[in-house]
Amino acid sequence: MALDPAEQHLRHVEKDVLIPKIMREKARERCSEQVEDFTKCCKDSGILMVIKCRKENSALKGCLTAYYNDPAFYEECKLEYLKEREEFRKTGIPAKKRLQKLPTSM
Repeated sequence: MALDPAEQHLRHVEKDVLIPKIMREKARERCSEQVEDFTKCCKDSGILMVIKCRKENSALKGCLTAYYNDPAFYEECKLEYLKEREEFRKTGIPAKKRLQKLPTSM
């Protein structure tokens, strides 16, 4: 059975695992300021981070949750996934391998 590279249907694992993974990665990039603040607070606070970093944790959680609950952001990540999947079905090469530089011979 040949797969149509441009097919838009999503399997459950794609909807429930792969697209949310892309969403987490992109949301962490977009909330980088909050991620940095929280990380710095945790490093500075040591074992007391649970108490001392509540404000930073709440800010980070709020930022990430806003992206997770945004339907437009989900659609953006879904389209990115579909584009990667289509390219993989055409070439047979995963996106990560395509992005790596090929060694040049001298």
